Amino acid sequence: MTKLEAFANEQLKESVPAFEIGDTIRVHNKIKEGTRERIQMFEGVVIARHGGGVSETFTVRRVAYGVGVEKTFPIHSPHVVDIDVLRRGKVRRAKLYYLRDKIGKDAKVKEKL
Repeated sequence: MTKLEAFANEQLKESVPAFEIGDTIRVHNKIKEGTRERIQMFEGVVIARHGGGVSETFTVRRVAYGVGVEKTFPIHSPHVVDIDVLRRGKVRRAKLYYLRDKIGKDAKVKEKL
């Protein structure tokens, strides 16, 4: 194992919650404003997962005030404090980019029972 691989393995989180594409999740994100720190939550549908290892990321989409908002979070980032899975989604795609064109009830993902 090289020094680079050893350093990358140190940065991995021990416990990453199991979530899939289409799941509705709540991400607890640590925000630093000046000298203060607070935790802000971002709730939405997981539309994509990219990469693996230390550089693995996921994209969450939600509609806020009629405008679609997407954020990409690194899974192993120290700023991502916690991930709560609220609903399991029933999907047949690896990426849900088609939700960008949908509005209202049409943009919902069926729940897995």
